[in-house]
Amino acid sequence: MYRDMSVGVVVPCHNEARLIGSVIDTMPDYVDRIIVVDDVSSDDTAAIVGSYAERMPEKVRLIRHDRNGGVGAAIVTGYKAAVEEGLAMTAVMAGDAQMDPGDLASLLDPIVEGRCDYSKGNRLFTGDAWRVIPKVRYLGNSALSLMTKIASGYWHVADSQTGYCVATHEALATIDLDGLYPRYGFPNDMLVQLNIYNFRVLDIPVQPVYDVGEKSGIRLWKVIPTLSWLLFRRFWFRMFQKYVIRDTHPLVLFYMTGIAFTVIGFVLGLLQVIARIDARPLSLATTVLAAILLISGLQFVFFAMWFDMDYNRDIR
Repeated sequence: MYRDMSVGVVVPCHNEARLIGSVIDTMPDYVDRIIVVDDVSSDDTAAIVGSYAERMPEKVRLIRHDRNGGVGAAIVTGYKAAVEEGLAMTAVMAGDAQMDPGDLASLLDPIVEGRCDYSKGNRLFTGDAWRVIPKVRYLGNSALSLMTKIASGYWHVADSQTGYCVATHEALATIDLDGLYPRYGFPNDMLVQLNIYNFRVLDIPVQPVYDVGEKSGIRLWKVIPTLSWLLFRRFWFRMFQKYVIRDTHPLVLFYMTGIAFTVIGFVLGLLQVIARIDARPLSLATTVLAAILLISGLQFVFFAMWFDMDYNRDIR
């Protein structure tokens, strides 16, 4: 128990035999339940966790997947178990020991105090982030965080790729867990789902942890295009669910009009540039139209963003 509220920790893992024991051993004493979800490891991960579960059945629970579903699918399995067990707060800590257990209390405090429904770690707050996090991953994370702000509607949130987070029982019981993206884009999609239901989200500074023996399988040249497409689709999903189905708001029209004007203006402007390169005569009317459409389109988009920020100001 932490400040009279039960705490569970979901630990998704795949081939983490080297570090999973350290994760369990360093878990704070106030954690009531450790739910380890083994996503079809080919090493001794399940056996190691199983030995802990045998010695501490009231503390450690092992759930094994029949097939590999991805880190998001493993977290969803753990979330469902936490909801079934009635845990008041459920955290997520990776099985590779990259999340400092000393930061967990900081993530729990705002939920206990009623200041948010979902708290997430932000490694970028600390001045050590640029030095500690590999540079390519830092820049990729920053780019994805910007896109996630737009897609999720949580404009105050950064470091969208960190999985270190705590959710309330109500939040997990409300959102569509089965509809969440099952792989690396899971934390981004989670924010989209939370925003649809107006749950309050808060960023909490956490310490970046690297070089503890972890091995990352992330390839940014593959991940960024995949997640960009995911965020584009989930952005429109949120627009439809939140501002059409659950409410009626003109920002959807502003976004659609702005994007249409911007694209048409860009195409017309590009055609004029090509004509200039080919030494063909330019059309003054087309040039003016392209400029008007580009300027108007960007204004529509920026106004839509402002509307979105204003609408979500109470859930930060």
